Amino acid sequence: MTPLFLAHGSAEFWSDQTVNGLTTGSIYALVALGYTMVYGILQLINFAHGEVFMVGAFAGYGVLVALGGEDISGVMVLVAIILALAAAGAASAVTAATIERVAYRPLRNAPRLAPLISAIGVSIFLSHLVDDGFLDGKSKFYPQIFPTGDLSAGPLSISYLQLFLIGSSLVMMAGLYWVVQRTRTGKAIRAVSESRENAALMGIDVDRMIVATFVLGAIMAGFGGVLYGLFLSSIRGSMGFLPGVKAFTAAVLGGIGSIPGAVVGGFFLGLTESVGRELLNEIPGVNLPNEWKDVVAFALLVVVLIFRPTGIFRQRETKRA
Repeated sequence: MTPLFLAHGSAEFWSDQTVNGLTTGSIYALVALGYTMVYGILQLINFAHGEVFMVGAFAGYGVLVALGGEDISGVMVLVAIILALAAAGAASAVTAATIERVAYRPLRNAPRLAPLISAIGVSIFLSHLVDDGFLDGKSKFYPQIFPTGDLSAGPLSISYLQLFLIGSSLVMMAGLYWVVQRTRTGKAIRAVSESRENAALMGIDVDRMIVATFVLGAIMAGFGGVLYGLFLSSIRGSMGFLPGVKAFTAAVLGGIGSIPGAVVGGFFLGLTESVGRELLNEIPGVNLPNEWKDVVAFALLVVVLIFRPTGIFRQRETKRA
């Protein structure tokens, strides 16, 4: 008897949908890390984080174009991608540090609504600055430099680009987790997230650790911007909004404030978008277009918040002094 999920699609079709979900999920997870880290230390939703992701995408694009664009070949492809990632991480880090200093630090002791409005204002400003101020509403297209081809094993087929995106994002996220858990800076960040007042009494520079948190999350977002450009090609100033909302959704799904939760939430959301819509299309009489993947994703968020408001990875509530 043919299983329900194979009734209208082959094993190859479902494996393709799974790989696509893991690919987009890896990008969501990278961006979600910034949301969850900032919330963990400041209890603030940084709604300008999507634009930090956008800045990283454009920085990586600029490096690839400067190095020759479509003419890059051979070993220079790897070199160019590494340089693009480095430039994206640096540009996003500078942007995030500037946002923290200008838009958030003066409002740190203000009512919680004030920094939220400030974050939304910064998001709108950066989006329109790039889209209308520099690009006249036009899109830019990443050079297609990654080698074509794929690896196959039975019904599973994954392109070299998708394999690189998933693998590199996992390495980046593992690196961030190591920094937070094992390094002196990471331990100081965790101390500040527990209690800013107690951390200051222990000699920790609280402002510096808050900036470090913004910078680490921004570097991940910058990396995600380059991977997004390599995968989807088209970038523009307003590109940060929807991936930013999706990444925030992933952070909430995983349990905002939890780094492992952001990673799991990102991959879970990516798989839900890709596989969930197709599963619904297996129901007789249902034929949902591609745009419905967003509906499926946000409907999942509502369900998770109803039955598990703290997300998949529950976080212990901490009392701040």
